[in-house]
Amino acid sequence: MPASDSTPPEGAAPKPLTTADHSRDAAGLTYVYPVVSRRAKGVSIGINLNPNNACNWACVYCQVPGLVRGAAPPIDEDLLEVELREFLTLVQTDRWMTDHVPEGSRRLNDIALSGNGEPTTAAGFDRIVDRILRVRSTLPEPVRRDLRTVLITNGSQVHRPEVAAGLVTMSEAAGEVWFKIDRIGPEARAEINGTKGTDEGLADRLRIAAKACPTKVQTCMFKLDGNPPSPGEVEAYIAFLEAQVQAEVPLAGVLLYGLARPSEQPAAHRLGRLEPAWLERLGDDVRARTGLHVSVHP
Repeated sequence: MPASDSTPPEGAAPKPLTTADHSRDAAGLTYVYPVVSRRAKGVSIGINLNPNNACNWACVYCQVPGLVRGAAPPIDEDLLEVELREFLTLVQTDRWMTDHVPEGSRRLNDIALSGNGEPTTAAGFDRIVDRILRVRSTLPEPVRRDLRTVLITNGSQVHRPEVAAGLVTMSEAAGEVWFKIDRIGPEARAEINGTKGTDEGLADRLRIAAKACPTKVQTCMFKLDGNPPSPGEVEAYIAFLEAQVQAEVPLAGVLLYGLARPSEQPAAHRLGRLEPAWLERLGDDVRARTGLHVSVHP
């Protein structure tokens, strides 16, 4: 393995981390960046496989500036492994946590494949997962025991053999998938996520993910043009989840959240935050009708 030319200096992050700032260059690295996650309630080490800001979806709430349609570029897997190994060493120090992480979140929670686009569009996804888990396996046992590996995905590529293989490998190392489902129905998905496809295809991909690796549905709810999702949109969403439970798709739960950071997309002016009580009511309805565990993050 080549020596790294990008060893993070002591105090690599230039400013304290907050849940409102998920800057991908917080550590000055190509693929690895730290964030404080409000859903994870700790430090998440992000893996950005899309430094070209390319994604096969175009969600109206996306916080990536200069987003373009496309796939991840070729990944320098050696550099990714070196960056992750060295940064994981750094973040385990008390000084780094004290300098950069607010009290109450000073714990290493997960390694998250996320970033500036859809990570599963990267070629060799299964090899990349192997690299990440190889680094994880070298950590001290107490750290490794509590360190999850999370894939945050729109689920569009889970049918690809190398992606499915990567999910199975993740499941063997305390991994889980956060599978984006914001709206049900082709028209609603086209407006919110900039993508096409049928509900049947969505259900098929969700089933593939859930059978390969513990999978939670991740949903962003917000106001559009001053209005919350309509009763019809809410009903379609809950009914879809209900149908998956009835079909015995082994879902691990639902992550329901609102807007935390401003969109960088042209429709940003149309978006608004929902009242926490609205999201809590939706969470209660999903729990009552599906029996799934639901966590709400306004």
